[in-house]
Amino acid sequence: MDGEQVSGPPGAQRRGRRSRGLSPLPRRWRGRGEARWAGGPGGPDDTEPGPARRPPWPSTLLITVVVLAGSTFAAHAQEGERAPLDVFARVLLVVASGLLLWRLRHPVAVVFGTAAVAALYLGVGYPYGPVFLTVAVACFAAVVSGHRRAAWTALGMLWAVHLLVAHWWYRWLPPAGDDAAPFGQELVVTGWVLAIVALAELVRSRREQWARERAERAQAARRRAGEERLRIARELHDVLAHSLSVINVQAGVGLALLDSDPEQARTALGTIKSASKEALGEVRQVLDTLRAPGDAPRAPAPGLDRLPELVEQAARAGLTVEVTGQPPRLSPHTDLAAFRIVQEALTNVVRHSGSRHARVRLDASGTTLRLRIDDDGPATGADAGGGGNGLAGMRERAAALGGTIEAGPRPGGGFRVLAVLPATSGDDRGAREDR
Repeated sequence: MDGEQVSGPPGAQRRGRRSRGLSPLPRRWRGRGEARWAGGPGGPDDTEPGPARRPPWPSTLLITVVVLAGSTFAAHAQEGERAPLDVFARVLLVVASGLLLWRLRHPVAVVFGTAAVAALYLGVGYPYGPVFLTVAVACFAAVVSGHRRAAWTALGMLWAVHLLVAHWWYRWLPPAGDDAAPFGQELVVTGWVLAIVALAELVRSRREQWARERAERAQAARRRAGEERLRIARELHDVLAHSLSVINVQAGVGLALLDSDPEQARTALGTIKSASKEALGEVRQVLDTLRAPGDAPRAPAPGLDRLPELVEQAARAGLTVEVTGQPPRLSPHTDLAAFRIVQEALTNVVRHSGSRHARVRLDASGTTLRLRIDDDGPATGADAGGGGNGLAGMRERAAALGGTIEAGPRPGGGFRVLAVLPATSGDDRGAREDR
């Protein structure tokens, strides 16, 4: 690239280029048994070398031995009916088997090549036998790699040649004095063709299913990671925004009263110490979850039972909070979301409202919890309800549980946050069903 400096020894530069994506074989093609078939749509180019593209010598050698030995046995069984095996026949058998070395890199050419050699072998009048095994293996490789039309076409051509030789051309082709083949034989040939195609299609569909499952697992993992990042971001925002708002207000009070009222300033400093200690504890709990994902938290998640603590913290920040209603029995997820919503709403009142009075109303009816947080305003700036991530985080929490959040100015002045949450979250319902 223009202007890019690459330092280090030449070998390291070559290794660096290879690690940046110039490796001849993509990583997803390495190490998995089901991924070693190549040549299909989306696979690497047929000209690329690599572990999955090496010629399959062992299986090809085995097929060659089987074809030669089986054809010799078939020649003895069909002696007098078909032409005897000669050097040309054995060359055809070796060529048909040898073509299978390239069935992974060039499946289309191999399936047509083996079909052509088998048709020539059949036309010369040599015995029926394992020569058709080479066509079956080539067809299987072509279908599995995604070249279904080529495989079907090659099989169709070979079948058409067989029909012509067995029922029409036999008069002019060796061996002399041959008769037309019975039509019942075609049913056997048709059955073998259908069996080969069906098995190949089954393997191909299974490989596609494996690929879909891997993609779905990867997508689910990415989705879970994204949801976890959002959850941690919301938790950190709610904890830090509330605590830092209290600390900011109390620091201002302490500075203002440091000379005139040292006792009140000392009280403000005590509030700062308490709020910072609580914030550190909650942040540590979130970070412990990151260090040991899946482990149970050391401390229980906060809920509406800690609403008096919020009221006390707000009072230290100069905000009087009036609570109406009793916290109902909620699922852990809903309880945490309700607590964070009230916490964020009170934080916004402290930061953005000129009112020193707020009202929190809890109303539980059936399976629904309604939370309403009001203040009398007026706003101290353009972002009366909080223009950052606070309202967005509240909406995300409510939406994750199937609830809703409405936030905006009240008709008579001030600001209102109205949350409607299900008393039981989907996660808790699923956990009970699993039990």
